[in-house]
Amino acid sequence: MRVVIIGAGDVGRAIAANLEASHEVVVVDRDGDVVEELTYSLDVLALEGDGTELETLREADVEQADLVIACTDSDEANVVVCGATKTVSDAFTIARVRRRTLLETWEGSQGAFGVDFMVCTDLLAAQAIVRISGLPATQDVDTFVGGLVRMAEFEIDADSPVAEMTVQEADCYDSLTFAAIFRGDEMIVAGGDTVIRAGDRVVVIGSAGSVADFAGDVVPSTTDDEEVIIVGASEIGFQAAREFEEHGYRPRLIERDPDRAREVAESLPNTLVMESDATDTEFLAREHVDEADVVVAALDGDEKNLLVSLLAERLGVDRTVAVIENREYTDLFETVGVDVAVNPREETAEEIVRFTRAGHTEKVAMLEHDRAEVIEFEVSPESVLAGETIVDATAALPNGVVIGAISRGGELVTPRGETVVEPGDHVVVFVDAKVLDAVIEAI
Repeated sequence: MRVVIIGAGDVGRAIAANLEASHEVVVVDRDGDVVEELTYSLDVLALEGDGTELETLREADVEQADLVIACTDSDEANVVVCGATKTVSDAFTIARVRRRTLLETWEGSQGAFGVDFMVCTDLLAAQAIVRISGLPATQDVDTFVGGLVRMAEFEIDADSPVAEMTVQEADCYDSLTFAAIFRGDEMIVAGGDTVIRAGDRVVVIGSAGSVADFAGDVVPSTTDDEEVIIVGASEIGFQAAREFEEHGYRPRLIERDPDRAREVAESLPNTLVMESDATDTEFLAREHVDEADVVVAALDGDEKNLLVSLLAERLGVDRTVAVIENREYTDLFETVGVDVAVNPREETAEEIVRFTRAGHTEKVAMLEHDRAEVIEFEVSPESVLAGETIVDATAALPNGVVIGAISRGGELVTPRGETVVEPGDHVVVFVDAKVLDAVIEAI
C-alpha cells in the first residue's frame, strides 16, 4: 500500500514509524529540518512542502496513493488536504481534527469536504480517559466487536491478591484469556505456569464482565460509586466530563478561568463545575479532593498536569490520570508517580493505523508504545485459522500470538484448546509487534 502522510508531528511520525517496514510511505512537512531528520531516521520518502497545495501533492504522487492521511496541527489545513487530494486522486482520505464540532458536522454529511474518515484527537483522548478510569489498576483499556470484547492492561502491585500466583491459579473467570505479561523490557506470552509478579503489567482479553471481575480481584474496590474529579476545562477536560456523564457519572470539574467555567457549566448538566485554582491546597482540602477515586489532570500543559497529579497523589487520591502532549514524557510521568498518562496523539495514531491493515482487520489497539498490538479481524475461508482448533491455529502462527476472544453470530466464544475457528468469526488476537507483518499476511 502507498501511504502519503501530510504533517510530521507526533501523530504523523508515529504512523510513519509503524508503517515503514510494510508499506511504501511518503511524509510531507513544511519544516525542512524535520524532513531532513526523517530522511535519516525512518525508511520513508520525506518531502518538504505545503500539503494544501496541489503542486506538493503531485510531487508526493498522490495520484498513485491508496491512502492519504492529513495530520497537521491545523484542522482546516487537514480538511483542505483531503479536498485537494480528491481532485487528483481516488485515494482514501483521513483527516485528523481536534474540534468535536467539526467532527459532528462531517458525521452529518459523511463524505463532505473530500474526507472519507475523520478522527477527533480530543474526543479519542477523552474516551480513553473514561475507559481507563472505569477499571482500577488499568494502564490501557479498549473494546472490540462493538463492545462485546474488552482488552485491558493491569499493573500488579505487591499487595494485589494475584501477585505471585500462576496464571492457572489466577484464571477463575468464565470468559477471560490471559494474553501476555510485560515485565520491564521483557514481554512474556502467558502460559498456565507463568507466575504473575509485583510490577508486572498483565494483558487480558475477554467479556466486559469477566475483565471487570478480574479488575476487582487485582484491586478490591472499597466503594460502589466512584467519584471523579477533572482538573481543567480544556477541550479534552470538557469532552471527558461529557463522556463521564454519558456513562452515568456525576463528575466534578475544577476550572480557574471564570468565563470558561461558566461556559462549560451551562453545557454539562450533571457535572459540578467549580471555579478555583487546583493548586490551592486549602480549596482542595475544603472540597475533600483527597476522597476522590480518580483525579484527571487535563490542563493545557504537560508540566501543569504533572504538578496537579503529584499534588493529588500527595493528598491521598487513589488514582491519577494525566493528559500529556509530549509522547516522550509518558514513561517519566508514570515513573514519578502518575498512575496513567494518556497521550492524545498516540490515541489518534492507533485509530488511523487500522486503515493500513489487511481489508478485514477491523480494529487495532497498540500496547506499550507499539511493542505489541491487539487486533480484531474477520476470519475468511482462506485464513490459516479457518476450520482449525485453537491449538492447531496457534501452532500455524508465529510465536508471540495469543487468540484472546471469538465472536460468532454476535455471541462471545471463549477460546479453549479444542475450540474450532470458523469462517465469518470475529477474532481478537494479541500479537507481538515483531511478528505482526507475518500474522497479518497469514490471517
